[in-house]
Amino acid sequence: MITGSAPGDVTLRQLLAYDDDGILRLTLAPAGQDVVVRGLVIGDESAGRPHDGRVVLVVGPGTDAGATACAVRQAARRGATAVVVRGRGDEPLSGEVVAAGRETGIAVLERAEWADWADTVELLRSALAFAAAGAGDRLAGDIAGGGLAVLAQEVARYCRASITVEDTQFRLLAHSATSSAADPERTSTILGGKVPDRRVARLRSSGLLRSLWTSRDVIHRPADGDDPERLVVAIRSGAEMLGSIWAAADGSSFSPDAEEALRRAADVAVPHLLQHRLRTAVNRRREEHALRGLLCGEGDVDSHLWSLGLAPETPCAVVVAERDHPSDGATERSLQALWLQATAHRPDVRVLRESDRITVLLPLPDGAEREALGLARELDSLATALPDAPAVWIGAGHVVPTPLDAADSCERARLVVRAVRARAARDPDPSAPPARYAVHADVAHTVTGLRVLDAVRPLWRRHGGPVHDLFGADLAAGGELVRSLSAYLDAGGDVPRAAQRLVLHPNTLRYRLRRARERFGIDLDDPDTRLVVTLAVRLADTDTDTGTDGGRAP
Repeated sequence: MITGSAPGDVTLRQLLAYDDDGILRLTLAPAGQDVVVRGLVIGDESAGRPHDGRVVLVVGPGTDAGATACAVRQAARRGATAVVVRGRGDEPLSGEVVAAGRETGIAVLERAEWADWADTVELLRSALAFAAAGAGDRLAGDIAGGGLAVLAQEVARYCRASITVEDTQFRLLAHSATSSAADPERTSTILGGKVPDRRVARLRSSGLLRSLWTSRDVIHRPADGDDPERLVVAIRSGAEMLGSIWAAADGSSFSPDAEEALRRAADVAVPHLLQHRLRTAVNRRREEHALRGLLCGEGDVDSHLWSLGLAPETPCAVVVAERDHPSDGATERSLQALWLQATAHRPDVRVLRESDRITVLLPLPDGAEREALGLARELDSLATALPDAPAVWIGAGHVVPTPLDAADSCERARLVVRAVRARAARDPDPSAPPARYAVHADVAHTVTGLRVLDAVRPLWRRHGGPVHDLFGADLAAGGELVRSLSAYLDAGGDVPRAAQRLVLHPNTLRYRLRRARERFGIDLDDPDTRLVVTLAVRLADTDTDTGTDGGRAP
């Protein structure tokens, strides 16, 4: 195993120290933490080639301990310094995987459950870039231990100019000290935290941005009226654009070596922008993980609450919006629009977007349910107005006294969605569109019925009997008898009314009911039989409505 370190190398110890967000956890380091990391390999890329001191991300096996242990041994045989395997939250890593690392002498790290492989790649890239950024370079030495703010100040000193550092969305990441002589555009950028849209439009129309995105050198822009002379350089990691550094000659001339200083600053800034992007992504991922845990009642809910920055004494309610059909372009656009609308509702809302739904945690400082209803109505209005979008069903859960109980409100909100769907399916009225949103109070009896059905469903599946036999046989053959029984029961035993709903002659319906009695022994005059048939019909209906076994897992 390689233990010496050359300029630009990063050791395992330095890598872990750089990981402020806890993406990686060291499980085993048989050769110590001062082994050198020379790069990274993802999965089985470059099959057959040596790994030469790199970190291997074991992305393929998932939670299969045997396959992961094999991948660890394979990485060690090819000369890797360490492997990163998928973590299992609070559960310890499989003994088989740990044994593989101990036998082969390779370091084993676990990826945090809330993180993903993209976070891990970004962390390693950023740490390696920091190690490579200017060993022995004067500018790099001047900002050692600092961040982008220190870089901006030092570059301003080298260039004798005012400096701003921006990302690719023209958001301000850092700036040097601003004098009273600063031009209005710089002042607006600093105060707003972003380059004003009108200025971005001017830069785009002038062709300067196109030059910036395609050039690897410093671009000079002469003074123009009140706009001072400027130098700008792109910050790149390989071919990837990360941001830019702008120098403005506010009331003075640039230093003779200003362009060279900017070129070097662009190189030195790379790991800082990678780190900034990583931190942004990690914070988003951590919040998403915490919100999912809070809504599902999983993990340490107190920690989840802290990660989300929510006060434990604030009442809240959960609002759920679910799409009607499998994913397509219109569905994705509608969910994105609903996510944006919910996010913009109030600064303190938290929104979780999944493949077929959005879930909104809505703090309610006054404890009033009316705001949850208002948000549900707002989302429904938007969903209805979107062209070519599928139906969206929305439910608001009850108000709970603290976000620590958000899982209860979330469960109720999902039941409300099921109830709204079930009501619309039972009462199709072409003349009036069905209500597609509700609060719990609007559908309380339907929700109670769904809870009863969910409790009964396992018993129904385990036990046989005549009704079970009838439903199994008839549903497999198209469900004609089941539909007839359902209509008869919904009509309270009124054959003419049930036949009208089925668009049948009453005698045809009577024949079907007689056939159910003769073939399966179903006597609808018996109250217990009617109860079992009613439950069976409702179970079949709810399974069809949800497209699941009677409910959606969180």
